Amino acid sequence: MPLSEYEQRVLEQMERALTSDDPRLATTLQSSPRKSGLRYVAAGIGVVGGLLLLVFGAASASPVLGVVGFVVMFAGVAFAFSAPRKSTTGPVGVVDEHGKVTPPKSSAKSGKSGAPRQGFLNRLEERWDRRREQGGR
Repeated sequence: MPLSEYEQRVLEQMERALTSDDPRLATTLQSSPRKSGLRYVAAGIGVVGGLLLLVFGAASASPVLGVVGFVVMFAGVAFAFSAPRKSTTGPVGVVDEHGKVTPPKSSAKSGKSGAPRQGFLNRLEERWDRRREQGGR
């Protein structure tokens, strides 16, 4: 059942409000990574192969082969449930009010060093410093 015109307008207004309030969240929600089926097939093959090695190691009284089978099986399960790595190191862009994605602004250089800070803890520290500067004025 399609949305009415009123519902479509309200939804568009909500999208614009979200984009203006938190553009990084809007960008994150728009680009949802898909998990590849090939990833699950490879993980399944690893689990089955590891299980076969484990059973064969137990049947032939070879503990080394059983341990290798268990490690392969565990690695297959871990590979299936782990998140795929992102190819980019930062945000792809910022979504404006019209829904266009623009490249992110270059980060401001830190006053303490010549290179921009990176990493989660450094970003938190920068935010803390900015809040302290704003509160002290």
